[in-house]
Amino acid sequence: MAADYIKGRGAQFNPANPYRKLDYVTEHVEGLDEPMLSDAKTEFLAEQPKKVVNKVDSPDLGMGYSLNPYQGCEHGCVYCYARNTHQYWGYGAGLDFERKIIVKENAPQVLARQLESKNWQVMPIMLAGNTDCYQPIEARKKLTRRILQVLLQYRHPVSIITKNALILRDLDLLQELNKLDLVHVNISITTLDEKLRRKLEPRTVSGLKRLEVVRRLSAAGLPVNVMAAPIIPGLNDSEIPHILQKAAEAGACDAAYTLVRLNGNVGPIFADWIRQAFPDRAEKVLSQIADCHGGQLSDSRPGTRMRGEGPLAAAIARLFQISKQKYMAGRNSKPYNCDHFCTRSGKQLGLFP
Repeated sequence: MAADYIKGRGAQFNPANPYRKLDYVTEHVEGLDEPMLSDAKTEFLAEQPKKVVNKVDSPDLGMGYSLNPYQGCEHGCVYCYARNTHQYWGYGAGLDFERKIIVKENAPQVLARQLESKNWQVMPIMLAGNTDCYQPIEARKKLTRRILQVLLQYRHPVSIITKNALILRDLDLLQELNKLDLVHVNISITTLDEKLRRKLEPRTVSGLKRLEVVRRLSAAGLPVNVMAAPIIPGLNDSEIPHILQKAAEAGACDAAYTLVRLNGNVGPIFADWIRQAFPDRAEKVLSQIADCHGGQLSDSRPGTRMRGEGPLAAAIARLFQISKQKYMAGRNSKPYNCDHFCTRSGKQLGLFP
């Protein structure tokens, strides 16, 4: 590993933001009394959006909504597709994504206003489809907990995606939602190899801890789906059977996977990272990823981008199917009940503990 490798971060640099005309760069190092900081502490930037729920129109994800109380993510997963969205806020997809976290302070109140709209159509809200709603700052801000309180008030269905054990803090709310068939939980388990996890997802909890989360949520009666995602050829594809076996033993009722794709600036971020973290197999991994996406690291084709194509992608799909049939045959998530939804017009919505 390179001597200047930044531990505790996934990305090792900030690629140029294509939407920004000006950037600070170090062109003449000898002219600086002190070097520019490359790993500054995490900053939290308050935002007051007018809208927090967005309609999902991707043919790969189906119908529904997404809600992200935080933009940017401290977890530092180097492969994260959401990195590119940070550029729309004027920041970089690399280190900035991990250390400049936008906090949507009024998200619970704005959610309530949107649910009160006379044109609102009840469909599951994905919390959160972009960045993890239980990333470390949530322990202090509690935005996700307050959002769950609003959803319980309105009896609105929600699907949660996370890789953080902090979700167990909200087990009381999740159980109340589950009594009305209003919640599905998706736990992301990318690897059970702790050495790989520390480099690939440096600020997340271990795979074993995530299995414990699956176990505790399942024991409480919640429908838990395990996301083996993303599958990265040459890094974690061989773990598919083991991940599904352990997930099934922990009580998961379903499993799914996606194949890694490195769109936009995620491509150079990942390539730079793997050449430093795993120089012995970097080129092979990058080549195999490209083989699954028509010769490119990126893939934006609906219907293909999430699974890939070609012999290697087909082999991964087959391995997943066989593993799921072996360990999860006959299991499935219970459907949502959207009939409970009711508005709370006139109720005071500003008092959330």
